[in-house]
Amino acid sequence: MSKSTKKTAVEASEQLAQWVVKGMQEKKAQDIVVMDMRGVANAFTDFFVIASGTSDTQIEAIADSVDKEVWESGKIHVHAMEGKANREWILMDYYDVIVHVFLKDKRDFFKLEELWGDAKFTHISEE
Repeated sequence: MSKSTKKTAVEASEQLAQWVVKGMQEKKAQDIVVMDMRGVANAFTDFFVIASGTSDTQIEAIADSVDKEVWESGKIHVHAMEGKANREWILMDYYDVIVHVFLKDKRDFFKLEELWGDAKFTHISEE
């Protein structure tokens, strides 16, 4: 992979993470964290984007908003989505960006941020 191609791929994953955040903000997601995984040994993605919602209805709305924003902005379909049926933790896989939308108590229980402590964390302020 040439240097310019690699830079383009990096910029693409950063842009995708920004679209994910925008979709989350549209539905008032709480405690949004972007975890840059590119410097983490054995990481399988460039970014994790994690957010919380206060109800199962809200986390479903957040996931739907992310999907809509990413499609409208970049014409990118989600590769896989898990957890939408039970609406406690919805995982969306965009290959270079993995999205986690949790009910607050489930996020507190699983503590993904602690599992990937070597990542670079960016906390998004609530608007």
